[in-house]
Amino acid sequence: MTESRVKRLAVTLMDATTDKDPQVHEQVFSALCYLGEAEPEELLNACEEYLRQHDKLAYPHRIIILRAMEAVARSSLSQMDKSTAKIVIFLASNEMTKSKDVIPEWQQAASNVLVAVGRRFINKVMEEVLTKFQPGVLPHYFVVRTFASLSVSNVFGMVPFLTSILGTMLPMLGMAKQDNMKIVFCFALQNFSESIQEYLANLDQAPDPTVRRDTFSQELFSAYEVLFNSWLLSREAKLRLAVVEALGPMSHLLPSEKLEEQLPRLIPGMLGLYKRPAEAYYVSKSLCQILEASVNIGSRSLDTQLDALLNALQLQISTLLDSSVPVQLKNHNEVLRCFTVLAASFPDRVLAFLLPKLESSNERTRVGTLTILRQIINSAPSQMEIKKPFILSSMKLPLQDNSNKVKRALVQVISAMAHHGYLEQPGGEAMVEFLVRQCALPAEQLPRRQSLEAEDVTDSQVRDISVNTLFLISTTVDRMSEVLWPYLLEFVTPVHLTGALTPLCRSLVHLAAKNQEEQPKDFHLHYDNNANLPSPCALMSRLLVVASQPYGGEGRGSAALRLLNVLSRSIHPTLEPLWNKKLPELVERLEANTKVSLSQEEWEDTLLKFLQETLMTISDCSWTCRLTSEMCRQLSSYNGSSVEKNFLYKCVGTALAACANKDLVRKTLQELLETARYQEEAEREGLACCLGLCAVTYLDETLAKLEEFVKSDVFRKSAGLFSIFKDRSDNEVEKVKGTLILCYGYVARYAPTELVLARIDADILRNIFLYFNTKVLGIKVETKDLSLKLCLIQSICMVCQAICNSAQSGDFTFSHKAELVSQMMDFIKAEPPDSLRTPIRQRAMATCVYLVFLEPSLSDAETAELLDTCLSGVLALPEAETPREKDGPVLRARQEETLWRDTLGALEGLLKGVLQRDLTPRGLQAMFEHLGPWIKSTKEHERERAVEVAAGVLEFYREKLNVSTVVPFYNLGLLVALFSPRCTDSLAVVRQHAVDCVYALLYIQLCYEGFARDHRDESVEKLKAMKPGLRDPDVNTLFQACCSIAKVIAKRLPPDQLLSLLLTMLEGLADPDRNCSRAATVMINSLLKERGAVLLEKVPEILAVVHAKLQEVDQEHVWKAAQQAVYILASQHRVVVVSSLLNSPLPLDSCTCALWRALAPDPTLASQVLELLLEKINRDVPYKENKSFLRGSTSERVATFLPLSATCALHELMSVPESGPAVVGLYAELFVTLLLRVSCTVGVQLPKGLLSKERKTLGRGQPPRTLDPCSSAVETLKAMLIQGGSGTVAKAVADAGGWELLRSMERHHEGVALLAGAMAKYAGPRLSPIVKSLAPMLNSIYDSQRVTTTAFFAELLKSNVVNDLVLLESMMDSMTARQRDSCTAVRMLALRGLGNMALGSPGKVRQHGTQLLASMVNGMDDKDDPHNVVALEAMSSLSRILAFTEERDVRSMLLHIAIRIRPFFDNEKQELRKSSIVLFGNLTKFSAGSCEEAFFEQILNGLVALLLHLQDPKPEVVKACKFALRMCGPSMGCPALCDMFQNHLHEDRSLHYGEFMNDVCKHLMQNYPDTLSRLIATNLFYFKSNWADIRAAAPMFVGFLVLHVDREHCQQLDLDELLAALTILLKDPVTAVRVKVAETLGRLVRIA
Repeated sequence: MTESRVKRLAVTLMDATTDKDPQVHEQVFSALCYLGEAEPEELLNACEEYLRQHDKLAYPHRIIILRAMEAVARSSLSQMDKSTAKIVIFLASNEMTKSKDVIPEWQQAASNVLVAVGRRFINKVMEEVLTKFQPGVLPHYFVVRTFASLSVSNVFGMVPFLTSILGTMLPMLGMAKQDNMKIVFCFALQNFSESIQEYLANLDQAPDPTVRRDTFSQELFSAYEVLFNSWLLSREAKLRLAVVEALGPMSHLLPSEKLEEQLPRLIPGMLGLYKRPAEAYYVSKSLCQILEASVNIGSRSLDTQLDALLNALQLQISTLLDSSVPVQLKNHNEVLRCFTVLAASFPDRVLAFLLPKLESSNERTRVGTLTILRQIINSAPSQMEIKKPFILSSMKLPLQDNSNKVKRALVQVISAMAHHGYLEQPGGEAMVEFLVRQCALPAEQLPRRQSLEAEDVTDSQVRDISVNTLFLISTTVDRMSEVLWPYLLEFVTPVHLTGALTPLCRSLVHLAAKNQEEQPKDFHLHYDNNANLPSPCALMSRLLVVASQPYGGEGRGSAALRLLNVLSRSIHPTLEPLWNKKLPELVERLEANTKVSLSQEEWEDTLLKFLQETLMTISDCSWTCRLTSEMCRQLSSYNGSSVEKNFLYKCVGTALAACANKDLVRKTLQELLETARYQEEAEREGLACCLGLCAVTYLDETLAKLEEFVKSDVFRKSAGLFSIFKDRSDNEVEKVKGTLILCYGYVARYAPTELVLARIDADILRNIFLYFNTKVLGIKVETKDLSLKLCLIQSICMVCQAICNSAQSGDFTFSHKAELVSQMMDFIKAEPPDSLRTPIRQRAMATCVYLVFLEPSLSDAETAELLDTCLSGVLALPEAETPREKDGPVLRARQEETLWRDTLGALEGLLKGVLQRDLTPRGLQAMFEHLGPWIKSTKEHERERAVEVAAGVLEFYREKLNVSTVVPFYNLGLLVALFSPRCTDSLAVVRQHAVDCVYALLYIQLCYEGFARDHRDESVEKLKAMKPGLRDPDVNTLFQACCSIAKVIAKRLPPDQLLSLLLTMLEGLADPDRNCSRAATVMINSLLKERGAVLLEKVPEILAVVHAKLQEVDQEHVWKAAQQAVYILASQHRVVVVSSLLNSPLPLDSCTCALWRALAPDPTLASQVLELLLEKINRDVPYKENKSFLRGSTSERVATFLPLSATCALHELMSVPESGPAVVGLYAELFVTLLLRVSCTVGVQLPKGLLSKERKTLGRGQPPRTLDPCSSAVETLKAMLIQGGSGTVAKAVADAGGWELLRSMERHHEGVALLAGAMAKYAGPRLSPIVKSLAPMLNSIYDSQRVTTTAFFAELLKSNVVNDLVLLESMMDSMTARQRDSCTAVRMLALRGLGNMALGSPGKVRQHGTQLLASMVNGMDDKDDPHNVVALEAMSSLSRILAFTEERDVRSMLLHIAIRIRPFFDNEKQELRKSSIVLFGNLTKFSAGSCEEAFFEQILNGLVALLLHLQDPKPEVVKACKFALRMCGPSMGCPALCDMFQNHLHEDRSLHYGEFMNDVCKHLMQNYPDTLSRLIATNLFYFKSNWADIRAAAPMFVGFLVLHVDREHCQQLDLDELLAALTILLKDPVTAVRVKVAETLGRLVRIA
């Protein structure tokens, strides 16, 4: 191409700058840059000429061109010749100054061009720009700005010009009247100063190393005077800021004596600007530079300004900082830099200023001062070295500050101090202690009141930073090891620092490991140098208690155990082997669990066992004594932590049991009893547990000490002291007594079993009764204290457990058993009957469970009284009220629910315990004599509780039953009758538990019959399967369940029990619960076998009466009886019954439906009724056509009554599960009839008079029911499949939405196909008779039936089942014959069926290939196919059969097919595009051999379409194109292109279309360069495509072709035609299209 063509491309692109879309602007810019990469000189010249010739072009469009010129100039600067540079410089200079007004975007773009060129041609740029910078004439704003930018971009080139520029500029400063000019002068002076400094800093690289600082000093000082004395006083903020920013860099270049002279004015002037907070950052930045310059010259004036400086800077630091505002952060950092500069030069003065500020009570002042101190500690370490003691001593007051902000700042200072050796100094320990105290702050904080501060610091935040700091200085600062180890151990034992234990332990573990590594043989704590260290016993006690709550405080337990492990040698020399084994196991267990999964009780037991093993390993009496004493000493520390104190008591007990010093044991027990805080429940429990654990070894001593304590003066004084306070004395004394009672219980629990029985009566129970003052010993004092009652119950329970666990329990007679049972009952009776607030009932019943097991046995009367007391005390409680908001609903509800479940569980446990004493039918009967009234209660909550308990009791009886001889279960009938009606209770939970009861009773009966306990009876197991369904309150569901339960009962009930069951059931008819009354009716009807007969002539009348009766009465048992009557009638007189019921009004009401359903259970009867109904449907016409007056000549189809009624009847019959056998027997007949019935009812209307007739016959209160002929037929067909054993078919169709499709007029055939497919998959063996019955329907007079039959057959041909059933040949012939059908849908479906043979019987396709191909070609050539429906199907089907067709059959018509389908590639319908493209891809398999060259031409003809339709708006078409291209790849003779198609065109993967097309075009041009003009011509056709994505893809395709074509082949192109087409497309309304056109225009430079 000639140069003019490059220019044409550039001009075309520049014309496009007038586009309104920013995306197009950017692409034009990119395209111009691309042109510039290839031909920079020509592009720059073209742009220059265009701008020059289009002088009126608006500046927004000029900007795009100037930007492109800048980019090209930057990228090609090294190759640019001087002439071009001169042209560009001249143009940019003119563009920049063309308008006297400042237009920033335009003039900045022109200035950028000058700056870009000036990086190489600085002299030429300056030559041009200086012509517009004349002395005495105020220059253009952007002339000055360009100087400034050049000085930064080309320092070495620009600095030599600055002397003359400054000389010319200085007089202009006084001429500048406009603020913007003043601002740009300031900007220039700032940049000039920075450039000079950079030049001077790099003199070794500079072109003129003789340049000195004083070269510019005088000029800059003159400028300084104008800026400081005049412009800085301006009210315009932007100007002031520009002056401030300039003064900083300028100060470094001022003459030293002048700077010294100006400082007394300059610094106050700068400080005065702090009055405007928005300018603070710029002031601070400039001030810092001024301070650095002053320090560099050794200024003496700075000393006099220091106080003012420090005050102003400190005020800036103390100002509230909003970290979300970046400029405030920058100001903060610049002010700190100022302090760094000052501290390095004036350390004494700075500290003298700062340290007194720490005594200020103002929070901001103190925080700011601490922040500054941290800065100077870090940044001026050498100057601060000798000041360390002073700095540390000044921290006393901040350490006492309660402000979280001060604390945070102080922690940061401590971190800095740690890194610089401050904490080794005297006073450093106080800093460490402060840090630890902050670690103990609460991790989570309650919501605080809204603060006025922008950033409140919470306790949690202070804690987090403290924890991180402690760990950081412990692990990363080597010098801190000697400071922190072992000093940090002093903070382990104080309880108030518990919150800090986790970080403390982690740091200590690290420090210990480090010390142990340094001195492995001599690692232990040295107490001689560290007198304040906690003792080994103190450390062990404390860390064990901490480990008892392992998941508190971010894993405190694991940390404590790890610290214990590293301290093992220091705790005791013998412990290391044991602890190295045990402690890691404990830590691993903690980390493998969570707070929820790890039982607290089990964990405490594990720790106590660990303590026991530790003491055994030590085996040192004196050490154990010291440990015991230390534990006792620490008890008082945990007064506010009940859980930890409770565990420590257990540790004391364990230690006492291991102690060999009896005197110490007695003394310790005495002290514990004297000092315990009896008012606290947890402490009472802990003390009692402690004495119990001690009794493991010292039973006699413990019992003696308890008696001694009661007799001691301490106990009497306590009672006497309490008596002084009349209102408190009784309560306090009761607490002490309760504790002593509890102590005896724990002693009995833990004492050796071989010793405990002998002490029960004399030593334990005697004292328990004595302290409780019960009637047992004749003392009548009734206590009202709840805790005393609970202590007694708990203690008695533990005593009973101890007796039961003893090996001699069988020979032990518990003389106080009856009295204690009576006492427990009294406790239960004394509880308020209307509420459950205490655990008295639950614990008393739990105690009674153990009492019942002890000898002597309770009498029947005593047992009865116990049962009645407990049942009434629990079951009669009212329902829990819904918690109110003010009651703390969540917590209270959970507590009450837990208490209730525990109480009900205790009741059930007691009943099981009583029953276990008499595990016989008699015992069971006695139990349910007490439970029965509660089971039949009228109150729902009482029934629910009773049946739940009964289910548990019966399951227990079944599990424990051991039948050695076959005995009768004489009361089975009575018990079954008690529970079976409850299976329909109004409460779902009662229904489910009732089923459990019946289930258990029937299995108990099987056990008594001699079956093994693990025997499973199939019928009884059905009861379990019914349970989930019983959650549904639907009456019909419960009715079915009740029937099923009755069948199970009837099957398993012995004959001798039937009478009692029926008699009890009859009583159940009067059950106040209507559901249970109805259930009794169902049970009775299911059990009765005989009924009376009915006369033939009375059948219609009887049916009418029954129907009327059902409409009047809604009781279920009446309905059941009526259905039974109809069943008997039909078994005798089925024709009359069916005829009478068929005349019932439509839609069927619920009564008629129930009567139809009554005919289903008997298979023989059901079969006969089904045959009668089929006959009614097939004999009459399905619909009549009525002409509508309003519709003119059109007609509507109206359903006929009798087939419609029979269809509804079939549905009711087949909705009954028992109809299954009858349906199976008539499967084919029912299926065919109903399928055709569905076909004939699509779009059919109801008769007009039907609805009004139906309304007249409705009963009172019955809602109208709608009826649709087609929906009725579909639902009936669905029911038929389900009852015919083809439920999977129905489900498969439903899942695919097939039932809805069957109702659709437009998509009915799709629903038929889904049904046929499901039948072939799940019901294949049933298809043979169905096909034979359906075949004649292909010639039906009804189009709908032909369509349905053809669709059914077409889908069947997709499955191999037709081949297996020897149906293929006949069905293929039928489909071929249907190609001449008058109905388009039939012809289309026939082709589909033939195509489906490829899926079902591929072998047959090969056999009949010629015939099938001819059918498909005929289909594509179908003349009576205006919408291409048949052609579409022909293409889709042809794609399927090609894989199984012989090549010789295809080749004869290969080209015909390829040419015929090509127009469909661009069809508006996506289905046609997809099918034609897929077929084209399949045809490529047959292109080898003689057809190869001809078919390659077809590939080339379609290639552009296929590649462009990869951008088709329809995903399915895109997938088809990917497939076709993959198939075409091997036929194109280009391996690389073939590999690309195979690797990138995956159907389910996204495609980066641009990159892909780039690579495709590269391979096309490398292998087929001669096709360039052909490919581009085809693309030009798509410039007019209806799809925007394809219109965008076509020019991109062209661009990539041009990008990769060799120049020798470019002659094929008519560039003028291409440019004309692209120019037109550049006006496309879619932005994306215009963007791609602009991109392509840029690529055309390759052929320019």
